[in-house]
Amino acid sequence: MTAEPRARGGGGEDCQVLLNQMKEITGIQDSAFLLAALKAADGDLMEAVTFLTEDSSPEPVQSPVWEGSTVSKQLPQDVSAVPTLHNQDNLCTANTVRPLESPKTLAAERDAAERAQDTHSAENKNRSKRKRCEVWGESPKEDDWRRAGDWPVGMKNIGNTCWFSAVIQSLFQLPEFRRLVLGYSLPQNVLESCCSHTGKRNIAFMQELQCLFALMLGTWRKFVDPSAALELLRDVFRSAEQPQQDVSEFTHKLLDWLEDAFQLTVNVTSSGDKSENPMVQLFYGTFLTEGVHEGNTFSKIETFGQYPLQVNGYRNLNECLEGAMVEGEMDEATASQSVKYGQERWFTKLPPVLTFELSRFEFNQSLGQPEKIHTKLEFPQTMYMDRYLYCNKDLIQMKREEMKRLKEKMVTLQQKLERYMEYGSGPARFPLPDMLQYVLEFIATKPAVAVSSAQSSQTTLLHSQDKPPVLDVLSQPNSIQERTDTRTEDEACFVANSSLQQSSSLELQAPVSPADLSERPAPHVVSEEELNLVQTCLQRWRNEIEQDVQDLKESIARINLSIEQMYCDPLLQQVPYRLHAVLVHEGQANAGHYWAFIYDQPRKRWLKYNDISVTESSWEELERESFGGLRNASAYCLMYISDQVSRAAADEDEAPEARQFQKEVEALSPELRHYIQEDNWRLEQEAEDWDEEQSCKIPQMEPSPTSELQDLSSESGPEQSSVCEQSVHSLSSEHARIAKEQTAKAIANTADAYEKNGVEAALCKAFREEYSRLYLLSKETPTPQNDARLQHVLIYFLQNNAPQQVVERTLLEQFADKNLSYDERSISIMKVARAKLSEIGPEDVDMEEYKRWHEDYSLFRKVSIYLLTGLELYQNRKYQESLTYLVYAYQSNTKLLLKGTNRGVSESLIALYRRKCLLKLNEVAASLFVSCEEAHVSEGVSILNELIIPCMHLMNNFEISREDLDAIEVMRNRWCSYLGREDMDAKLQMKLGELLPRLLDGSTEVIVLKEPPKIRPNSPYDLCSRFAAVMESIHGASAVTVK
Repeated sequence: MTAEPRARGGGGEDCQVLLNQMKEITGIQDSAFLLAALKAADGDLMEAVTFLTEDSSPEPVQSPVWEGSTVSKQLPQDVSAVPTLHNQDNLCTANTVRPLESPKTLAAERDAAERAQDTHSAENKNRSKRKRCEVWGESPKEDDWRRAGDWPVGMKNIGNTCWFSAVIQSLFQLPEFRRLVLGYSLPQNVLESCCSHTGKRNIAFMQELQCLFALMLGTWRKFVDPSAALELLRDVFRSAEQPQQDVSEFTHKLLDWLEDAFQLTVNVTSSGDKSENPMVQLFYGTFLTEGVHEGNTFSKIETFGQYPLQVNGYRNLNECLEGAMVEGEMDEATASQSVKYGQERWFTKLPPVLTFELSRFEFNQSLGQPEKIHTKLEFPQTMYMDRYLYCNKDLIQMKREEMKRLKEKMVTLQQKLERYMEYGSGPARFPLPDMLQYVLEFIATKPAVAVSSAQSSQTTLLHSQDKPPVLDVLSQPNSIQERTDTRTEDEACFVANSSLQQSSSLELQAPVSPADLSERPAPHVVSEEELNLVQTCLQRWRNEIEQDVQDLKESIARINLSIEQMYCDPLLQQVPYRLHAVLVHEGQANAGHYWAFIYDQPRKRWLKYNDISVTESSWEELERESFGGLRNASAYCLMYISDQVSRAAADEDEAPEARQFQKEVEALSPELRHYIQEDNWRLEQEAEDWDEEQSCKIPQMEPSPTSELQDLSSESGPEQSSVCEQSVHSLSSEHARIAKEQTAKAIANTADAYEKNGVEAALCKAFREEYSRLYLLSKETPTPQNDARLQHVLIYFLQNNAPQQVVERTLLEQFADKNLSYDERSISIMKVARAKLSEIGPEDVDMEEYKRWHEDYSLFRKVSIYLLTGLELYQNRKYQESLTYLVYAYQSNTKLLLKGTNRGVSESLIALYRRKCLLKLNEVAASLFVSCEEAHVSEGVSILNELIIPCMHLMNNFEISREDLDAIEVMRNRWCSYLGREDMDAKLQMKLGELLPRLLDGSTEVIVLKEPPKIRPNSPYDLCSRFAAVMESIHGASAVTVK
């Protein structure tokens, strides 16, 4: 589901496909707005959809919003008191906006509703004017439009028709169904005698489906166009209010049409006998319903095609089926006396293709509209249907009774365990073993020695100064609000926060002195005899209780195991069904996109059919996108095939698929084979015409990534046309990537919040704790061996008093980094963070200012890397390489220091080693020059011309230091001393005469110094460790203080 609209080979066709899919999912028809969302998501369709459609998960408990903060509109409201990120210049209360729904989205949806009718008519008009090559795309690359060998073909989405593609692809990949459709034929007299409109329509649809299946077998195209078959369906389903059809409704209608069409062939030999209908034999089964109502028993047999299952309240497919097969309580023994209601369903005949409809929509009475159910539902690759068959009724009823007894026993044991683990009579309850342990610790504690009041007051003052005024709490428990204390306002906020979320505030609290730790409650007086007696009793009771708890847990585990293995009896594993296809829906109840996962027997792997795209997949990807629970995509229809059908397909497909498809093509009627040949001939003609058109065009240079970005942006409107935004995104994303290990640790600490309160609470907790950690690091006193700014971009921002909006957006972008795809929690937090990030508008953050801050930090890291590399090379006596790095470090650092003393590194340190390196290099060049050997002389002159002279001229400005001026004078004097030396020949003296004017006066000379090779450390830890090692080695030799 990820694409880059212009950078890839598909070009405009791929981009249009993505826009069509977004229209289906979101219901928004504004192409410019959707293109802007797609660009904001870097071409990631799933994330663009998340920006536009994803509603907030469970509504959070009402709590104060974050005030004075750019992110107040984006970050979730925590279920407990949420600290405030202060901004002294902006203390106004932020507007409360639905967490995951931007105002732009709401406006776009209103506009889409008004333009729906116009868009619909425009689409119909456009379809009637299809251009040549439209089917296979506008790219001249054959890979983008020509089928690759025997790879399955995709299906073009001609406007809200992804449901058709998902169902038809699932059916086409059933060999038996494919043969039925391709082999369908009616005698001429039957065709002529069919007079009803319905009958003619069904025959016409079957003929179009035949042609479509034939092309899917033998076409050379990468995807086929189903327009002809769809036009027949549109006449039935056409509705201005329902532009996209429900997949189950369509499948029902499709099977009905096909059943009626095949019934015409059956009627030729067996008039009216539906049991002979191949569609009935393949897709339909029967079940028996037995029940008790008002004391009376009843029984009936019914036919089913697609079996509906409720999803809400169930964890897996077996639980869904169990809930559908048993309703109420059956009590046949007392049926005549009781008025109980209950019924059981038992399958009496299972079809070879068993289809389950998963009911993922329910009507919300309060909103007056349907809603999609996003809860997770697992389903297996192999489903054993024995437990639902009538032939196993007696055994299953026994097992259900046993299951009921085990569950009742489980409830009893869990209640007993709960009384141990939540002991007490008040509102606050604790595990009983822990309470006894606390009492043991209490009686064993010795009374603490009092701390002097002077020392205590001094410690309190120190701690209050250490606390950062970064976070605040806007609502506190009454017990905290009513307390009167001498703490500062910030301290009170921290105490309140720690009482509500202890785990998230540990890093924010001031360090506790050893004296404070020793002041724990202790008995005033306890004798040795009392201590021994109480310890003996408490320890014995605690051991007894722990044993009881352990026994209960083991009993519960044994019962759980028995429940899980209840139906693992080999006698109940005789009727396996293999998962053939999973139809997935993404979106909401009123709009969405469908695709299918289908198991490919010849390749023994899962394939993903998403409109024109057919790609390799895996069971892991299928789980992520089909089980639900993570986002608004989930399985909507499951298609299982019997083990006999699966084995038959596997036996047929032992030969290579290309040969199998070729055999099926050869078995087609002459008309269908001719139809395939004509289409392939047209494809070749289109390709030749396209090549001819391309050869007539003026050759153009390959567009650069920047020009591609500008082309895409220009279609999105003036708001998206700035290349500045791309550079900002690139730099800030780079800084987020650099900090990803630190971000991952912050996310790892949110496991409890994620499990208890959901992904938004986890993001809130991670954001708050990471901010606090970085704030404290920014306030640490620097040492010669440590520069905290190298660890993180936000430490640099905080130390230089960057605007709060810049700080908060940068931190939020960390959690939105795509490189955080470690596990389910990281991916979920990343998705929510990206959704929040997309809602920060120009009115919230000045993007020009945001860009400048990130450019400054990028330059600071570059200066630091150049400095460290230059120092390391200097220590290794590689003076030529070292000088280049040091000179560039100095020049770039000067630009930073113009904005503030803390923007760059120590200027005196760079100048010192630049000077030392220059003097060393001058000695080397002079020694080579006076050696009188031609090769050495040339090398010395080269060093002088390319390094020493340019560096001297860069140093010699109006702000030059006394030390640098003295060093330049020493170097000049060294070369001047060689004038008139008798041991130097005339040729060498002539070269010296050419060098000295440039050495002594370079005011008119253009300074050219080649930039050194770029060096990128692997991580902040790598850079910091290099910094510490280099500074440690030079600290003794340098009196310069490294800040």
